[in-house]
Amino acid sequence: MNALGEAIGELCKVILPINEFFYLGNPNSKIAICTLSSIDLLKNIANSEILYKISIVGRLLSENKGIDSIIKYVNKHPKVNTIIVCGKEVWGHNSGHSLFQLHKNGIDQNNKIINSTSPYPFLTVSKSEIKYFQENVNLIDLINLTEIELILKKF
Repeated sequence: MNALGEAIGELCKVILPINEFFYLGNPNSKIAICTLSSIDLLKNIANSEILYKISIVGRLLSENKGIDSIIKYVNKHPKVNTIIVCGKEVWGHNSGHSLFQLHKNGIDQNNKIINSTSPYPFLTVSKSEIKYFQENVNLIDLINLTEIELILKKF
């Protein structure tokens, strides 16, 4: 990452401190929810009965470390076979878009997500972890949907 990008990232941590990363639910559930940048949606799901119907709910703010975390989670929790991707897309990062491009296209020889429009879509997870994600996890595209009632209809 370039110095400007790192500086902006550090500035964002100070200006917009966001401590909520994820909330664990039912370890036997096959469903995970990703709320992208919608922190209120993340909190609302975490504080509702939905949490007992899903394995985990979390945000996805970055097209690199965040996606790495999702790939690692599904590889360590093979019961999870569906991720509902909802909430507002992350402005400037397009992390939801990159997650779908990874699922569809994988990575190139430089570990860059193929066809991603994100500024820094480079991953550190292994190609075998990505292959597992591509072959065993279904993504449901509800990007920009923030109403819990509409998200519940996808269960």
